[in-house]
Order: sequence, then C-alpha cells, then structure tokens
Amino acid sequence: MSSRGGKKKLTKTSRSVRAGVIFPVGRMLRYIKHNLPKYRIGVGAPVYLAAVLEYLTAEILELAGNAARDNKKGRVTPRHILLAIANDEELNQLLKGVTIAAGGVLPNIQPELLAKKRGSKGKLEVVASPPLAKNKSTKKPPTTKRNPNKKSSRVKRRGDGSKAVSADSTTDSPSDGFTVLSSRSLFLGQKLQVVQADISSINSDAVVHPTNSTFHTGGEVGSALEKKGGKEFCEAVLELRKKNGPLEVAGAAMTSGYGLPAKFVIHCNSPGWGSDKCEELLDKTVKNCLALADEKKLKSVAFPSIGSGRNGFPKQMAAQLILKAINSYFVSTMSSSIKNVYFVLFDSESIGIYVQEMAKLDSK
Repeated sequence: MSSRGGKKKLTKTSRSVRAGVIFPVGRMLRYIKHNLPKYRIGVGAPVYLAAVLEYLTAEILELAGNAARDNKKGRVTPRHILLAIANDEELNQLLKGVTIAAGGVLPNIQPELLAKKRGSKGKLEVVASPPLAKNKSTKKPPTTKRNPNKKSSRVKRRGDGSKAVSADSTTDSPSDGFTVLSSRSLFLGQKLQVVQADISSINSDAVVHPTNSTFHTGGEVGSALEKKGGKEFCEAVLELRKKNGPLEVAGAAMTSGYGLPAKFVIHCNSPGWGSDKCEELLDKTVKNCLALADEKKLKSVAFPSIGSGRNGFPKQMAAQLILKAINSYFVSTMSSSIKNVYFVLFDSESIGIYVQEMAKLDSK
C-alpha cells in the first residue's frame, strides 16, 4: 500500500484484458516468435489468433454439450467432443487430421448394412438413395419375370404415372431426382422422411408454402414455387388472396398446384421468432396444415423447415416444434388419410438437425 499522499501502485493490465479476450495473448505472441524468429510479428497477430482460438473452443464446447445432452449425459467427455466435430461440416474439414485423446473412433458403416431399428413406438431406418436401392434389388437374373400381383417386401421406384410400393409400406417416391436421407415410421403407420431436393419438384399430394398474411411469394419456398408454377400459379394465389382476405397467424389455406408436380399447395402464415406465443403458434400452424390435408383426403404432404427462414426461429428449435406437432397430431387423430410426410431440405445443417431430432422420437 502507498503512504498517504503518495502515488497509488498501478495494477498491471495484461494484453488479454486490454484486447478483451480470455485466451492469453502474451503466450500466443511467445509461441509465434519462437517458431518465426526471423520475421517481425505485428501487435494484432497474437490478439487475432487468441480470438479465433477462443471462438473455435466455445463453438466446439457448445456442440459437445449438445451431444452430451442428446446422449443423456451430465458431463462432457472427449467422445462428445469428437462427435461434435464430426457432426459439423466446417469443423470436420478443419480438424479432420486431429486425433482427440480418449475420443474413440467413428466407424465407417455403409447405409446398406444398417438394419431397421424397432422401438416401442415405431422404427427408424436409414434409406439409401434411389440408385443404390435399384442396384440392391437386382439379386435375381434380369431374365426372371415376377408376378405383378405377388407381394414384395422391397420398395420400388415410381415412374411416371405409377405407384408401385411394398406390401408393408405406403411410401411413394416424392420425385426422381431426390435423396431420402432418413425415414421414421410413427405408431399409427405414418412415415416421416428427410429428403434433400428442391421442394418445387416434389411429387406429393401437397407442398407447404410458408408465407405471411398477404400470401407473399418472395421467400425461398415461394420463389421456387412461383418459378416452377408460372403464371397459372401466381393467378391462383392472387385469386385466393381476394377470396380469403388476410391470412391470420397460424392459419392455412389451399390452392391447386398449377404447373407443379404437387396436386395442391398449402399456404400457411407461420409466426415470427420472438413474437407472443410464437412456439404455440408454430405448433398450431403445422397442425392446421395437416388438418387441411386430411380434409381433402390427401395421402402425402411435403414440409420445408417452417419458421427457420426469414421468421428467425433457430433451426434446432423449429425442427423440434414441427416434429412434436406432427407426432401429437397423429396421436390425437384416430383416423387420417395422410400416410407420408416429407421434410424437404437443401442445406446440410438443417438436414443434420432433422435426422438427429427424428431419431429422438423413439424415446419421447
């Protein structure tokens, strides 16, 4: 302590505190100078390096925490860190050559070797893409003819105007140029499928178009449908707007799928993230879409990731709410004409989230 009237001793402030980061900037500078003694190191170089390492560490820890939570563990282990890196495309590319001690390994299992996993409420199966399914079904010589009336346990690809399915499945191919990444059957037989494709090319009874109260078609899904459907589709939307008036939040209305492979388009006004009762309204939106499809006796509905676009819902939360709403709808509805629900996605993040969340339905 200083005497009365004397100068107070100043506490030395570290480089990390001055830079506003947690990682040690001074140590980073020493490491850089040790490896590059012949070069002049800028003042900002160790600060930038510390900030990047701090960000990557926080990102990996967050993903590892999610992995531990999904596996119902209360402590993050090296195994969870390995799973977190493997499930993130960018981190996997960055750290693919890094070995994590005690993290174990990720087995390279071909999808064809994964058998159906049956649970108490349904089953989860990983479905190969159509070319693989076609090659896998050709076990007999090509000259052998099969009786078309004979029941088969294999799912066949559907061509133009045909609906060939297996005896124990109601799956119809949504389009020819698609990839089914995951499939899940609910307790009452409805099948949920994650599909990587353009939603405007899906051949289902109905596709869902998230919009606003004025039936705006400027979103990602609306633009794709408008481009594919052309003038007739735009005129149908305008006619619906005049006839129906403003679409209330969580409301749903239907038009014919002019120019689209789908027979109908269900327009829904999904809520925005942060609005009053937004989670409850998103649940209601999904159920209203399914109820409208049931009213028309439709058998298949294609959903995009409602709410996670311009409406700002976190993708993980949107997927959880949508899957919960669909599961709850079919549980509460004793009879439904809907047999197939497609989640049509295009980005790897959404695909990974939906595949992961669908796998959890067994335990709910």
